[in-house]
Amino acid sequence: MRVRVVKVPLGDRTYSIQIGEGLLARLGPECRRLRLGNRCALITDATVARWHAPAAEASLRRAGFDCLRVTVPAGEKAKSLGHLEDCCDQLAKHRLERKSFIVALGGGVVGDLAGFVAATYLRGVPFVQVPTTLLAQVDSSVGGKVAVNLKAGKNLVGAFYQPRLVLCDLDTLRTLPRREYRAGLAEVVKYGIIRDAALFRRLEGDLLRLLELDPATVAAVVARCCQIKAEVVGQDETESGLRAILNFGHTIGHAIENSAGYGKYLHGEAIAIGQAAAAWLSQRLLGLPARDADRIVDLLQAAGLPVRLPLPGARRARLLQAMKLDKKVSAGEVRFVLARRLGEAVWGQSVSAAPLDEALAAVAGPAPKRNRTKRS
Repeated sequence: MRVRVVKVPLGDRTYSIQIGEGLLARLGPECRRLRLGNRCALITDATVARWHAPAAEASLRRAGFDCLRVTVPAGEKAKSLGHLEDCCDQLAKHRLERKSFIVALGGGVVGDLAGFVAATYLRGVPFVQVPTTLLAQVDSSVGGKVAVNLKAGKNLVGAFYQPRLVLCDLDTLRTLPRREYRAGLAEVVKYGIIRDAALFRRLEGDLLRLLELDPATVAAVVARCCQIKAEVVGQDETESGLRAILNFGHTIGHAIENSAGYGKYLHGEAIAIGQAAAAWLSQRLLGLPARDADRIVDLLQAAGLPVRLPLPGARRARLLQAMKLDKKVSAGEVRFVLARRLGEAVWGQSVSAAPLDEALAAVAGPAPKRNRTKRS
């Protein structure tokens, strides 16, 4: 399979996303091509380390790099100030310098944490993203948003700090638990909703191929998602406008993760529920056709993702409180990204209490009967 290359256009900070099979073996040579320092830290988690760290380290060492492995626990709880400090302490102990670099090997949690380590250690060292989950390959590894969580909310301490390279080895997806892989499809569906109706239609037709990890289908879909994100980030790096559309489903989704306790729902699962609510709000407030709102829910369900969340009184109150701490709150108002039609999203939509209550009631109800998504 050929290697697909997508550029993230940011002037003198422009970088490439490489997408293909067997790319872990190219990690060392690609880092050498970037003229990075001779020492690096490979930050990964305990699960990914068993599968992929040996190959990544071997490639780096063959290319002449002195590589330190830093391993954090698997799961969202690793995105904390405590683990940030632990990582920085290990870098300092082993005398990594400003010319050194960091490799983030793992899913979105590792990418966000390692990226924030890179942004803050010695006031910034280069880093390379090697995402090993579908969600990280299509979304979190691209665009330079790096962060850790607080008890009050998700990603509340972070920075915009771009990687020097993103290396998406599609072979790593075959080691993912099915639940993790399906969770990544929530972000894939998002790109079709916000920016590309043709991609959404393709997902409806090719979902079975995606679920079977058909190489050509996966490569094409990952590349298209990366292209969309690269285009958006190239126009709005720091989320002052257009980039906000990437948060479709995230206002409620992040609040679900926080209020339920990090780890109960995978990020993509919480975002899928958030997207179901956002589809309902889009129909109610922006005139998204009911058929298209149903298509969004049907596609998420066909991907094996949740679209409903039981919300007894106390849980509902915690969810609403968590939403008020979201980064997208402005002047005390919760702001949403909503879809006017498939392929067109608008950001900064203020949603009053009544329709928000109705949307939460809609996702708290019984799941609708799922339509089968057919292979084209």
